[in-house]
Amino acid sequence: MEPFRFPDDLLALQAGWLRTYEALAQAPAGAGTTSLRRRLILLSGLLHTHPYWAAPGRSRAAGPELRRQARARGWTTAA
Repeated sequence: MEPFRFPDDLLALQAGWLRTYEALAQAPAGAGTTSLRRRLILLSGLLHTHPYWAAPGRSRAAGPELRRQARARGWTTAA
């Protein structure tokens, strides 16, 4: 049983963040990465302000588990 149950939309946001970060990390030097950087900033804001974190007893300290679950679902690999 998973210690945290995250909503699917939060997991999808995290997976999108991980895919974007990976794409940015693999981009060659000098490549136009502005759109990737902007998307990463947007996704970071959406992750940070997601309603899940506002519920009592929920903490951003669960971030590593959120990333682990997003990767485990296979949502982070490029299709």
